[in-house]
Formats: sequence, C-alpha cells, structure tokens
Amino acid sequence: MDLQYALELIGVFVFAISGALAIQDKGHDWFGAGFTAFITAIGGGSLRDMLLGAYPLVWIGDVAFLYAIFAGIIVTFVFFRFVSKLRKTLFLFDTLGIGFFTILGVEKTLSLGFSLEVAAIMGMFSAVMGGVIRDTLTNEIPILFRKEIYASACLAGAIFYLLCDKYGLDRNINLLVSISAIITIRLVAVKYKLSLPTWGS
Repeated sequence: MDLQYALELIGVFVFAISGALAIQDKGHDWFGAGFTAFITAIGGGSLRDMLLGAYPLVWIGDVAFLYAIFAGIIVTFVFFRFVSKLRKTLFLFDTLGIGFFTILGVEKTLSLGFSLEVAAIMGMFSAVMGGVIRDTLTNEIPILFRKEIYASACLAGAIFYLLCDKYGLDRNINLLVSISAIITIRLVAVKYKLSLPTWGS
C-alpha cells in the first residue's frame, strides 16, 4: 500500500466520523447518522470525479473505501459517549478531512492530465463539498459560507503542494507537509479567530 492510497482511506475514515458526529444533537437515528457519514465521506470526491469525467467513482471501483466509511461509522457509534463529550471533536475530524482531501484531490486531477490551475481548484472542491453537503443535510449554514478561513486554507495548501512539486520535493514528503500545512492554517485561524475580509467591507 503506497502512502497516497493510505491517506485516501484515512481521509474517508475521518470525514465519515465528522459526518456521523454532525447530527448528534439533531435527534436522528443510527441510520440517519450513518447516511450523513457516508455522504460526507464520498460527497466531495464523487462530485470532483463527475466533473472530471473519472469513472467509476473511487468508492464504486474500490470496496476498501466503503470499508473505511463503515469503520468510521462504527468507531463513532462504539465510542460515541466519549467523542461526543469532546467539544471540538467535529472540528478536529473535519480539519483532518479537508487536509487529506485537498492534496489527494490535486493528485487525482493531475493524474488525469488536467492543468495545475484546475488541479488546485479541484483539490479545494474535493475538500469542502463533503462538508457543505453534511451541513446542508443537518440544516446548518455550510461552513464554507461562514466567516472562517476554510476553503482558502485548502486552496493555499493546494498551491503550496504544486509549488513544492515543481521544485522537486519528494512526493511522499510533499504529501505529508502540504496536508500538515492545511491543518495548521485551519487550526491557527480558528485559535486566533482569523478570517478574510467580509464581502463589501
């Protein structure tokens, strides 16, 4: 198993957990939580692949992704009392998810022969759309539209990855460093309440 494939499975796993946790206060049953977890985990990547014309969709072509999603759902249910007490658990898993999915989305787009610009945008798209679908399903304002550094962190990480790749940084090191950069930007932005200027200000 190469590093990229392992990171893809981890990304799906953590996004499934964030989806399951998102409805903990919504009064839904386990099936509802599982469905939200599934859509959160595969939403961004599936939309990306459809836009790029990449078929079959990754979770259809490789059953390991389904197992990763089921594992995330089961872990959430088994340890629900523990993770639900952690106020920032959803934020943590969502942040990990966008870090993984951004860079893996860039890699997928480049592997299909698209330009660097498209790769950066699709990396960001892969990362944020699962969360947008999750928030819409749970009747929340999608985090993409809140005054937070979220999609911009993904875009910055995607560009950073492409620059490092251009200058010959080892691919595996680049994957880890760029994912860490996105996670760090997001964590620092939330800790210090940093945000971009609001529209029209």
